[in-house]
Amino acid sequence: MSAAVAEAPVSDPLLASDFAVELIRQMRAVDSYGTYDAWPAERILAPFILTKEKKREIPVVGDPDEIIMSRVKAFYNAISALIEKECGLMAVPSINLTHEGFGRALITVGKLVVMDRTLRDVHRFGFPTLSKMKDEADKILSVATTLIGEHPKVAGL
Repeated sequence: MSAAVAEAPVSDPLLASDFAVELIRQMRAVDSYGTYDAWPAERILAPFILTKEKKREIPVVGDPDEIIMSRVKAFYNAISALIEKECGLMAVPSINLTHEGFGRALITVGKLVVMDRTLRDVHRFGFPTLSKMKDEADKILSVATTLIGEHPKVAGL
């Protein structure tokens, strides 16, 4: 675990971004024993960083455990919270995963589906860098807020 911590430097300005702060909040929310309370932000986010070398070490076929599944849920919950913050409407994430790590992630606002992702190989869920993870979240957030702006009546239902 200590090698993974080194990939997100303490002085990284991305750790102060809205997305990183919200993702840390979501990770702490699923920590029922309070283990993450004393952990620094970079240690909490380290499991989300999966370099090519680390990805090669994980078998192509595998079943995700509850920890990985909670990490996926925290990622989409954080995006949903940012959508709510941005537009003032409740965003609801819905994640359906099989025991083999395949499924779908949806985020709805009212009756409007603002994000629909097919999930594959969830046991290998991660991003090459913290920056790439934030970019992906920002892209989803941008598309979602644009859809809400284009269809405010459906989003308001």
